[in-house]
Amino acid sequence: MKDLQSSLDRPALLSPLNFIDGEWQSALSGETFAVHNPATGEVIANVPDSQPVDARAATDAASRAFPGWREKLPKERAAILRKWYDAIVANGEDLARLISLEQGKPLAEGRGEVAYGASYVAWFAEEASRIYGDIIPQQQRGKRMTALKEPVGVVAAITPWNFPLAMIARKIAPALAAGCTVVAKPAEDTPLTALALLKLAQEAGVPAGVINIVTASREHAAPAVGDWLADERVRKISFTGSTAVGKYLARESAGTLKKLSMELGGNAPFIVFDDADIEAAVAGLMASKFRNGGQTCVCPNRVYVQSAIYDRFADVLSTRVAALKVAPATDEAAQIGPMINARAIDKIVRHVEDALAQGARALTGGKRLTDVGPNYFAPTVLADATADMLLFREETFGPVVPLFRFDTEADALKAANETPFGLAAYFYSQDVRRIDRVSRLLEAGIVGVNEGAISSEAAPFGGVKESGYGREGSRYGLDDYTTLKYVCQGGLA
Repeated sequence: MKDLQSSLDRPALLSPLNFIDGEWQSALSGETFAVHNPATGEVIANVPDSQPVDARAATDAASRAFPGWREKLPKERAAILRKWYDAIVANGEDLARLISLEQGKPLAEGRGEVAYGASYVAWFAEEASRIYGDIIPQQQRGKRMTALKEPVGVVAAITPWNFPLAMIARKIAPALAAGCTVVAKPAEDTPLTALALLKLAQEAGVPAGVINIVTASREHAAPAVGDWLADERVRKISFTGSTAVGKYLARESAGTLKKLSMELGGNAPFIVFDDADIEAAVAGLMASKFRNGGQTCVCPNRVYVQSAIYDRFADVLSTRVAALKVAPATDEAAQIGPMINARAIDKIVRHVEDALAQGARALTGGKRLTDVGPNYFAPTVLADATADMLLFREETFGPVVPLFRFDTEADALKAANETPFGLAAYFYSQDVRRIDRVSRLLEAGIVGVNEGAISSEAAPFGGVKESGYGREGSRYGLDDYTTLKYVCQGGLA
């Protein structure tokens, strides 16, 4: 812990405790669990192992704070959010170091995540004053009908490990802008960044009880969150993570009919048509696939290349991938860091071995890099992938690019949509008719056309089918934290 604090310009930014009702505190049981550096396997901190009683204390605080927070003028909430944004930017280097240490991504990507997460706080600070309702055209004389947007209430935010700052900022910022209060649980692998973010929110003037955060181990996470699922005071769940866990949360929260936002698993296709700019397509694939070592929900998982350009595309791509530098985040030149833990590595190994056994060819990579550290896998390109392989059906979540061959546009669309998931999809083409046609026919909530970097605070982020529902970011994302009230006033004639 002291070693970790010594790596920060502001050691006080690290508060390895729960934050409930404006106070930093241990779990009531006194139990803790370890947070590891995935690059080395070393323990870097111990944080509270919370249980239902801690989660309930957080709900109590959020419920008490809700009436006062919702009554603040939108511009007052916006001013606090803006101060929070300024604090995030001012402490950006320390936050980037924390992200890289506990999550493993290269420091340059950690800095990018800080900027990305902060952009949501700035965006929703501005949107707080733009929560408009409607005056409904008069239907009867003497009556005025209006539709008003009001905060939904206490929000439970449950976030993943791959973007420990951006994902929690993307949920808390719109909740606060709308007038909601929050209880939150970050992923057990990466709680330190979220706790630091809350420290900055406290310094920015967020009142006690408006944001509360508890940490819990994998063993205790379900019981702790279960208390929120059963508590009728928690009116909304916002979750980013696997489809299996999302379905569990939906089932278990049904008893109180909570509002749900679910950003779940993906299996993104990336289609390269024979009229594409090959260099641009390779650059777009590199940007979208190898961000965070392939550990993002919108990473391309299946790359379809039209037969006429398949070999040329594979050659250009494999040359670029072979040149990627794999190293810990402490190496400023690192482009690919470690995977989050041993389970992640095991899944990648299983997918690659299955593909090779069924006839795929490794053009580059295809193996663990144990000489670098315990959780590293070489960036990999696999040729001759088929629909019989595990990596077609399951999201690999690692630096592995399987190349599938296709002949016609219809073949590509059928294969791309042949999945229960529908978060992101990408394609490259210079045919304007095809661009319009394929954009419409891809079954995904997000489509990148001749572009690999698709995320923005100004755009709605979310999926269809088993990739979930609800949207984050943009003005549409704010609607998920409000309810619509119809008011009919009579006697006006």
